[in-house]
Amino acid sequence: MADVIAVLNDLVETSTDGDRGFRKAAEDAQSEELKALFIERADLCARGARELQDAIQGMGGKPGTGGSLAGSLHRGWVDVRLSITGRTDRGILAECEKAEDVAKARYEAALAADLPDDVRPIVERHYDVLIRMHERIRALRDAASR
Repeated sequence: MADVIAVLNDLVETSTDGDRGFRKAAEDAQSEELKALFIERADLCARGARELQDAIQGMGGKPGTGGSLAGSLHRGWVDVRLSITGRTDRGILAECEKAEDVAKARYEAALAADLPDDVRPIVERHYDVLIRMHERIRALRDAASR
């Protein structure tokens, strides 16, 4: 059970990083459409983190509450890079896509683990949302490149 709790806590961390990162992206975006999209994604990440924390508690574990050092460093690096290249919506979308790539890999690793039957559907549902949002962000980035 400790292994499952560790896997789920990794996803809590990933979701918390997503919440913080997308809120920062919403602050920096120029397009009102993108601001709304990023806030929507941040809210989904926050709800996902809470749902995972509840599942961990339900298994008798101690849920994590914070993001990762890597996520914090990535946000700092993005700030530096965007301050040099300009805070364009396309640049922000590209950085969000990179962050979603990391989240996607973490969710795929979690889905490869031996998850309990009551937890797997939660992780699968979060992964499905992540994939749909990742595709939407990629399409918007591609459209902004034209």
